[in-house]
Order: sequence, then structure tokens, then C-alpha cells
Amino acid sequence: MARPDIVIFCGQDWWYHNRAHSDFQLMTRAAQHRKVLLVNSIGMRMPMPGRSPLPFKRIWRKLKSMLRHTRKPLPQAPNYTVMTPVLFPFYGSQKAREFNARSIRTQVERVMKKQGIVDPHLIVTVPTAWDVAKEMRRSTLVYNRSDKHSAFGEADQGLIAGLERELLTKADGVLYSSRAFLDSERSLTGARAFFLDHGVDSKHFAPRPRTEVLVQQGGKRPIIGFFGGLDDYVIDFDLLERLAVERPDYTLVLIGDATLPMERLTRHPNVRWLGFRPYAEIPQLGADFDVSIMPWLDNDWIRCCNPIKLKEYLALGQEVVTTWFPEVEHYRDFVHVARTGDEFLARIDDVVRGEKAPGDRRALLAKATWDDRTLELLACLDGIHEQKRVSAR
Repeated sequence: MARPDIVIFCGQDWWYHNRAHSDFQLMTRAAQHRKVLLVNSIGMRMPMPGRSPLPFKRIWRKLKSMLRHTRKPLPQAPNYTVMTPVLFPFYGSQKAREFNARSIRTQVERVMKKQGIVDPHLIVTVPTAWDVAKEMRRSTLVYNRSDKHSAFGEADQGLIAGLERELLTKADGVLYSSRAFLDSERSLTGARAFFLDHGVDSKHFAPRPRTEVLVQQGGKRPIIGFFGGLDDYVIDFDLLERLAVERPDYTLVLIGDATLPMERLTRHPNVRWLGFRPYAEIPQLGADFDVSIMPWLDNDWIRCCNPIKLKEYLALGQEVVTTWFPEVEHYRDFVHVARTGDEFLARIDDVVRGEKAPGDRRALLAKATWDDRTLELLACLDGIHEQKRVSAR
């Protein structure tokens, strides 16, 4: 029996977000087995001055993404299609939401027809896509509960929470990458909840010798480093500034796009912000860190997360210092965990002096590649479909 193809309403945008994101990692690999149509994020709000960091930059890059509309971006993956629908993200108005949903649905169904995709697995990652997906023909509808979007301060949290609840109660299945997050919503999902851990591209992030490229660019050891999105709703910038001030002999290197001005950090002489770097360059730069850090805020968003970079750091052979979040309890033997700012600085000092986490990271990562996770995902989707068919008899 032919297995359904996949249409995913992604939480990110292929053309300007980090290609390390789980949606991209899973879907590019799923396209080796099925046709995949990835619909770039339709957003949760219109970026506005005074409410959103760098609103005009964000509007401009989304417009550029819409101009690309539908592409097959990977020559080696002919079954992988990316589209950005023309959209009008005015979610505060019911009529505007209904118009937007109809327009996006029509555009997506037109591309599906061209690609020969019929009754697919529909995967919804961003809650606002529920308005689009709920009227579409499909084999299954699965909610990829990657984040608690109602904890995102810029969005209409009441609206988003309502959409999340509809998806949690009406989807055929709900995927979680955080076990604590799954457990917290078990009363809404019951047996329809599934845990799918994040993976790692073990070849891309294979251990390698230091290149000293960061030292050549002006940093001095020890280098305390971070790569990833520098978003004000996840990163503890107060803690980073404290690190820069209280450890003047350490170089703090930050790699990633930022959603707020970085002058508060770059004014310190021992801070290097390299901005966005292509995914291909990240392992080479990360290998030069003496300590890799995850300085998360303590909020609802982080308490529901499972950072992909944790396994990327570990695959590179890095020692990792992180602030606490629930999912890290499953990695206690592999990272250095801090509950307070004082502990965070102390754990970094410990690693600089040579302390290492005792866990067997090779065993941890042996079956944790994105290829492994993709096969788990496809088996999960098809299992949900089969259960749905049996229940309908």
C-alpha cells in the first residue's frame, strides 16, 4: 500500500532561518522516501514598530520569501518542494483570518495538485496554520508541538492559546520533542501524544581539530562560545553581559542572527559577535570554542524546549555549560548544569580548568542522527494513519 506524502506548515522560513531547524532536517530526509511540500511559516503576528524587534527587516525578508513562491531548492532532492504563500498576517480580525486562511489553502492545494500530492499527512507546526489545514483533505493531521507558541510575547497570546487547544484536542496525533512538555499536556492529548527527540547531523558536526580561526580574528583563549539564534525571548542577555564583565580574561564569541541591538554586549572589549554565519561554517567555528554555552532564560518557552544545539555541541566534542531547563534532566551526565548565575560562571570556570562531563557521548549519539529520527517520524505518521483507518471501520 502506498504511503501518504507529506505537507508541513513549518514554523520557520527555509530562505532565511537556520537550516539546522528540526523541520528542515526531518523534511529534507523524508523527501528521500515521500514527496514533501514544506510551506514556509505563515507567522503569528504582523511585525510592528514598538512591539517587534527589527520589524522592517522581518517584513522585508518575508516579502523576498514570497517572491520566491515555489521552488525545489535541493537538486539532490527532487521530491522536496518549498513554497511561501502570499499572506496577510492580520490575525486580530476574524474576517481577515478567514480570508487569509482561504487564500493560503487555495495556493497550497494548487501546488499540491501540480506535485501530485493527494490526501497527505498534514503536519502543523505553527498554530495559525490550523485555520488553513482544518478544511484540507488529508490522511492524517499531526500537530508538531515543537514550542509553546502562546508563550511568545509578541503574539496575541489568547488567540494563539485557543488555536493550540484546538490542535491539541482535534489533531490525530501530537509530536513533542520535550518529555516534560508532553507530560504537562497529557490530559488533552492522551494516547495521541508521541515523543520524538531531536537528532544531529553527525557527519556535519563530526569532531575536528581546532582551526584557530577565532583566535586569528582577535579572540584570545579561553573562548566561551554560542551559536544559534540570539532572540530576546530565549537568551539571557543579562547573564551574558555579566559573563563579559566578571570574566574579562575570557573571550565571549556569539555566532548568530540577533533580534535586538547587540551594542550592550559588543561594547565590552572581550565580546565578539560574528552575526549570521552559513550552516556550513558553524562546525568549524564551534570547534574552536573552549566552552560551549546555552544561556537560556527561565520562562514558559524554554521550559518546553529541547535545544537542537545540545547534541550539535556534544557531537563536536565540546563541553557544554547550560542554565537549567526540564529536558536537560535527561542529559545530566553529558553537560554542566547551573541553576543560578553564580553557578553558571562557576561551571564555566570548572570547564576552563579541565573538568569534563562523565557521560559516554558516543553511545548517546550512536542512534540519534536525523536519519534515525526521520525513520521514527515516518513510522509514527503511518502508524497514526493505520490506527485512524482501523478506528473508522
